Amino acid sequence: MTGTSRTAADDRGRGGSRDDRPDPATEAFLAHRNLLFTVAYEMLGSAADAEDVIQETWLRWAGVDLDTVRDQRAYLVRITTRQALVRLRTLGRRRESYVGSWLPEPLLTAPDVAEDVELAESVSMAMLLVLETLTPTERAVFVLREVFDLGYDEIAEAVDKSAATVRQIAHRARAHVAARRPRGVVTPAETRNALEAFQRATETGDLQRLLDILAPDVVLLGDGGGVKQAVPRPIVGADRVARVLAAGLPRVAALASLRPAQVNGCPALILRIDGEIDSVLAVRIDDGLVTGIYAVRNPEKLSHMERETALRR
Repeated sequence: MTGTSRTAADDRGRGGSRDDRPDPATEAFLAHRNLLFTVAYEMLGSAADAEDVIQETWLRWAGVDLDTVRDQRAYLVRITTRQALVRLRTLGRRRESYVGSWLPEPLLTAPDVAEDVELAESVSMAMLLVLETLTPTERAVFVLREVFDLGYDEIAEAVDKSAATVRQIAHRARAHVAARRPRGVVTPAETRNALEAFQRATETGDLQRLLDILAPDVVLLGDGGGVKQAVPRPIVGADRVARVLAAGLPRVAALASLRPAQVNGCPALILRIDGEIDSVLAVRIDDGLVTGIYAVRNPEKLSHMERETALRR
């Protein structure tokens, strides 16, 4: 449960009953909490909103008669999905007025997330941005089917559609994502070498080193949320991106440190200035080259970067 906010279930789980065990409803909720958070986060791209959804899920779950529940995991996922759909539609309107580019809220993740290739891809910044192009229902169906492998009947109950309709939505969403998803699997060695080369080039502001590690069609996105300075719109192309990066970090090098990390199960660099996190640079790597850089500077989105968040499928 690291990295997620506490609910009443957490407190009850800590308090326990006379034999120091939580009641059955609390026990079931806590057993699946990291899974539920992952479902909500993949649907919303926001840890803060995912935590609110988990709180709402607990409140509804606490009032359920467990004797009527055949599959507790499926039931909890259904509640979480419905609450996330409600919030997702609200977020869509909120993001229309967002200042500059909107990026998902980054999460500092444990090594085991990166080891689960499918999970790591599904929560990567690149994939979350692809999921943003789906409708709320398409996103829910895709996440539940492709990431969590739920059956069509289970998904149908979660999104209030027929199983036949869900199959059609899943097919449409799968084709949409396939046309936009990251290009392929990169070996850990390729990832490590590319990230190290990118870090050295960025720290020194060496333009040629940057050009050597950036793909010709690399894209740089920045999210300052109107609070911190960031590139106002996507920057495309190795030459343009390299010049922006070369002009950035070296100016604050005396006060700054750049360290590698696992963010959303993928390679990233954390920039600290005077010890405080200033930016998170999540990196997408294809064929040994950096093809995407996602620079999150909005302070409201950096609260989950001080400790690891547990994600589960």
